[in-house]
Amino acid sequence: MKHSIKIKQCYLIHIIEHKKKFEIRKNDRDYQVGDLIRFLPLEDEDYNVYEIQTPILDYKIMYLHSGYGMEEGYVALGIEEIN
Repeated sequence: MKHSIKIKQCYLIHIIEHKKKFEIRKNDRDYQVGDLIRFLPLEDEDYNVYEIQTPILDYKIMYLHSGYGMEEGYVALGIEEIN
């Protein structure tokens, strides 16, 4: 399955720069390992330092964690850029 989800630029820039390889999300989309995610940058009036100049890329969910240490209904997604 492919998900298009909105994200603040202050978080997306770290994903694009390969500094952030995870995302914490409410599991309202039944995320699964192998699903694809396309992050859509939100206009972020609190964080105008970066402008997203790179084409929007797709990421694959490589790992999914829920339960221990996570608030109920939330998941940690390990993501990897795909070409």
